[in-house]
Amino acid sequence: MRITSKGQVTIPQAIRDELGLHPHTDVEFVVERGRAVLRPARGAARNRARLLVDRLKQGPRMTMTSKQLLALLRDPPNEIDSD
Repeated sequence: MRITSKGQVTIPQAIRDELGLHPHTDVEFVVERGRAVLRPARGAARNRARLLVDRLKQGPRMTMTSKQLLALLRDPPNEIDSD
């Protein structure tokens, strides 16, 4: 793994998964016994929770028009829908 000219590295997916590092998660680097340690920043879980709550407060995002939604709901059932 290399550090880019901007000082960036890609954190492997397995490590992100293990540490619970999601997009927009604040992290911090600390030096412990001569090693760089990456960890979620203090309060990072609270910040992520705040982002989720704020998003939920915005309400749903409609990606289709009312006409499209009604057409979808009125569409006759197909063989997958029947029991």
